[in-house]
Amino acid sequence: MTIELEESTAITAAQRLLTAQRTGVTCGPIRDLLSDPADIDSAYRVQRAVIADRIAAGARVVGAKIGLTARVVQEQFGVFQPDFGVLLDDMVYGHGEPIPRERLLQPRAEGEIAFVLGRDLDRPNASVADVLRATDFVQPAIEVVDSRITGWDLSITDTVADNASSGVVVLGAAAYSLRDRDLSRIGMVLERDGEPVSFGAGHACLGSPVTAVAWLARELVRREQPLRAGAVVMSGALGPMVPIAGAGRFRLRLDGLGSVEAVIEQKEDL
Repeated sequence: MTIELEESTAITAAQRLLTAQRTGVTCGPIRDLLSDPADIDSAYRVQRAVIADRIAAGARVVGAKIGLTARVVQEQFGVFQPDFGVLLDDMVYGHGEPIPRERLLQPRAEGEIAFVLGRDLDRPNASVADVLRATDFVQPAIEVVDSRITGWDLSITDTVADNASSGVVVLGAAAYSLRDRDLSRIGMVLERDGEPVSFGAGHACLGSPVTAVAWLARELVRREQPLRAGAVVMSGALGPMVPIAGAGRFRLRLDGLGSVEAVIEQKEDL
C-alpha cells in the first residue's frame, strides 16, 4: 500500500512539472507534495516518472548531467550538495545552433566540460582513474539550466525532481583528448553578446570535473543506472550561472579546450 501511495505521489508531482513545461506556466515547489520534503530518494522517484513520460513520448536517453557542483552555484540556491539528471536527445544542441526561447521558462547559462564515454563506467567504486580510462574525449559545453518551479524557489528535492533543473545543453564542434591534461587547472570565461559575464575554473567543480564524473558514476551504479559507452556527461558548472533575459549569444572559452556558442532566439509573439 505504501509503495502504491509513493508511486501515485511521484506521478502527481511529475505531472505538475510536465504541465509547467508544456504550458510555459511555472508551478509550485515539488517538496510540498512529498510526505518528507527532504527525502531525496522520493525526489529521484519523481524524476524517473518525468523521464519515463518523456521517453514514452519519443525521447531517447543520451547521457546524464551533474548539478550543483560549484560552491558559487550552491550558494546561489542555498543547496549544498550535488545532484544529477538525465540528458535526452532533444535537449542537445550543437555549436551555434539556434535554441528557441519558447522552450525555456526561467533559463540561466553556465560553462561546463562535457565528457563522452568510450567505455562503460559501471564499477560501484569508480575512481578518477576509471573515468580517465573510460573517457573517449571532452568538449566545451554550455548548459542552459531551467526550472519549472516559480522563481527558482528550490530545495534539494525540488531540483532533483525537476531533472536537476535541466533545460538544454550546447556541445562544442571539436573533441579534445584528456591525455596529459589537468582539468582542475582549466580557466573559463563565459561571454554574453561579447561581454564577459562569468569567470571560473576546473577546480571549482568538486575539485575537478573528473572527480565530479567519478562521483556521478558511483551514484548511478548505486541506483542501478550505470553510465554506458557513448554517454554524454555534463560534468557541472565551472563558475556562476548567468540569467538569460531574452535573445542573445553566449560564448564559452576554455583554456586549451576551445570555445562553444549558444544562440538563444528571440521569443515569438503569440
